[in-house]
Amino acid sequence: MTALELRDALAAGVVSAREATEYYLGRIEALNPSLGSFVAVTADLALAEASRADDALAHGQTPALLHGMPLAHKDLTDVAGVPTTMGSAAVPAAPAAEDGPLVAVLRAAGAISLGKTQVPEFGLSSYSENLIAPPARNPLDPSLSPGGSSGGSAAAVAAGMLPFAPGTDGGGSVRIPAAATGLVGLKPNRGRVPSGGGQRDLGQFVVAGPLARTAADAALMLDAMVAEPNFHATSAAAQPGSFLEAALRHEGRFRIGVSTRSPFESRLDIRLDPEAVLGLEAGILALTGAGHDVGEAAVDYDERYPDAFGLVWTAPLANIPLPPESEGELIPLTATMRRRALQRSAADLAGAVEILRGFEEDTIRQYAAWDMILTPALGMSPRPIGWYWTGDADEDYERQCQYSPYTSMVNVCGLPAITVPTHRTAEGLWMGIQLIGRPGAEADLLAVAAQLESQ
Repeated sequence: MTALELRDALAAGVVSAREATEYYLGRIEALNPSLGSFVAVTADLALAEASRADDALAHGQTPALLHGMPLAHKDLTDVAGVPTTMGSAAVPAAPAAEDGPLVAVLRAAGAISLGKTQVPEFGLSSYSENLIAPPARNPLDPSLSPGGSSGGSAAAVAAGMLPFAPGTDGGGSVRIPAAATGLVGLKPNRGRVPSGGGQRDLGQFVVAGPLARTAADAALMLDAMVAEPNFHATSAAAQPGSFLEAALRHEGRFRIGVSTRSPFESRLDIRLDPEAVLGLEAGILALTGAGHDVGEAAVDYDERYPDAFGLVWTAPLANIPLPPESEGELIPLTATMRRRALQRSAADLAGAVEILRGFEEDTIRQYAAWDMILTPALGMSPRPIGWYWTGDADEDYERQCQYSPYTSMVNVCGLPAITVPTHRTAEGLWMGIQLIGRPGAEADLLAVAAQLESQ
């Protein structure tokens, strides 16, 4: 079943919440040892919650939007009674006192958490490997990474251990693993889902978004996510109707500008793998076939972006309260970036933020010539487990930027974006495209993704 089909079966009582929970727990038991998606499985808590959901339905309670739907949360997010490790051996594994905002809103929508999924340390990286548990592996080829930081969640959905899952995206952390595992990954507009990530967000980069097998499944989860109470002064405008309705109608024809320019190319050698080119070409053909006007977009980026982004992206590491004796438990990348963050001045941070705000305005102005901007989803095919762990923090970070050169700029600009698989390689891997929408245009992105699925 798709997530939408399962939701309908649960709401109708055709499938019980306990049956669905037991089914996915069985999948996790069978597949997680080889894929490392979960760092904690909360079977007893999930089954008890499922039984309560079944009892409520049996007594005539109207089913909530995600009644009985199993999912799981990244180990950056607090779930009451379950330790939050932040993917770090340096963090004491104490149970969380209460649900984080994203967990609370999805629980209120009827979803049932089956556990916590693997992440990189503090969500810093585009791969899901750390020192506390085995690495998350790509179900399409377990020798490869599913990406990060929502890599464990993406692997779980791609392997059928979950029908769908929430992720958080501060530089591509939903879209990268979705692209690596053949899923749909949506990064909503800044402020659309105000949950944020597991750390303070100086650059206003982080937003929660869905990982799913179809556009409709992603839209269903987004509808539940946006029900969270919103206390942010700056936020995306309310969506008329539901996102699910937009995905199911899948209407609209748009002017789509293609660009392979990356803001990292002023510092790094950004080259597309042949597989990434094939994914882009397949996306262009599919979009053209669906009736969209696709052409080349002329886009230029501020050459100061790489330095400014790197500085602001790693700044929250300075605010993590760690006892001195725990510093040695950090991986080399985190330890180096944290040390540098602690040495920076307020003037350094203010200057970098100012550059990024100017980058945001200039980039959105250039993108505005089109309804959407099309880029490759990734610059390379999924990387082998351990590929980033060279022992050199700067090389690690450079490899991440070369692997995913088109995602972080979307977070800086606050725009919505979706990744969609478009090309299956000879090795059975998926490559895809990223569509970047106008401010607040998640419904249009979901509609186009659904159009591509229907071809």
